[in-house]
Amino acid sequence: MQNLIREFFKQKHFAVVGSFRNESKVAYRILKILRSRGYEVFPVNPRLKEVEGLTCYPHIKDIPKTVDVVDIVTPPVITETIVKECKEKSITRVWLQPGAESEEVIKFCNDNRIKAVFNHCIMVEVDKII
Repeated sequence: MQNLIREFFKQKHFAVVGSFRNESKVAYRILKILRSRGYEVFPVNPRLKEVEGLTCYPHIKDIPKTVDVVDIVTPPVITETIVKECKEKSITRVWLQPGAESEEVIKFCNDNRIKAVFNHCIMVEVDKII
């Protein structure tokens, strides 16, 4: 898994899907950490228009640029929809934050050649790698 994590952090463009209601939310903190490390980050949430001065996209498919990694911070039932959107947009790397994964999601990723990091928090791993 560590080799996969290193591969993910070599990418440049991350989408973060989750709640950005306030700065204490995990997705919000991930967005800020990735930006501070120099990544281009796209927040995704259908209820918001903007986060930290960035356009917040309603869905993965709405992001007009290439996305290398999608970090998902949602309940598993929502995660299932998001990984399907990733497949439709030909995104091949997803990071499933603890609590976002399920057996169905991991199976879908495996069956559709989507590399998935799970059981690891991106906020912890970023300090180990970078």
